[in-house]
Amino acid sequence: MTTAQYGAVTVEPFGDSAVMVTIPHTDQAIRSAQIVAFRDRFLAHRPHGVLDVVSGLESLLIEFDPLQTALQHVEYAARMVAQWAPSPSAGPRAVRTFAIPVVFDSENGPDLASVAEEMGLAPAEVVEAIAESTFTIALLGAAMAPMMDGLKMPRPVRRRAEPRTDVAPGAIMIAGTNAIIQPFPGPTGWRVVGRTPHTIVDISRPDPVSFGTGDIVRFIPVTRDEAAALDAGFLLPTEEPA
Repeated sequence: MTTAQYGAVTVEPFGDSAVMVTIPHTDQAIRSAQIVAFRDRFLAHRPHGVLDVVSGLESLLIEFDPLQTALQHVEYAARMVAQWAPSPSAGPRAVRTFAIPVVFDSENGPDLASVAEEMGLAPAEVVEAIAESTFTIALLGAAMAPMMDGLKMPRPVRRRAEPRTDVAPGAIMIAGTNAIIQPFPGPTGWRVVGRTPHTIVDISRPDPVSFGTGDIVRFIPVTRDEAAALDAGFLLPTEEPA
């Protein structure tokens, strides 16, 4: 199996029924932005036989049914999508801003103290650094969890050596220079530092996910009493786009 490069993307076979698409650029921000744009165009023109598209921060895994299509057909589709320019009439997606209340304490953030120790900071300084960071949604991951860039720490945060088996929905988690919010109960190797009382995914709603790629997020520290007093239902942006 060989790697094929088509202009703006590189397509590499990934087993017998998938290909991995990456952006061959030296700038991480450009790689992340262009893979999101490619994913949106690919999904809008999803070829026959493609079963699933799994997003990464800088990559896209395209899974296909080998009984319905072939590797070279999926590679060809990726090449064509990469060469298409976005429609000028479509315009960019409106970016929304979210201010998310978060309780940062030992109960809601069991990894807060260990992150502080790792960074050489006090727990309050870690909370301050998170609150002063401006995050951008890079992608919606497993279970529509929003993964975001922008964490400002003295250095990247390591993942847990032993993953947690059951993290509560609304958990705010960090790793590297990224943050993520847990939509549903489940396992994670990310460091859990707080929790928001808001719901970010509700499959009963017509638009079940609060966020979209490119949206801006700030985390606002609140006390447990303040969180309990909030009407913390489904998370909405601070301002609707014009």
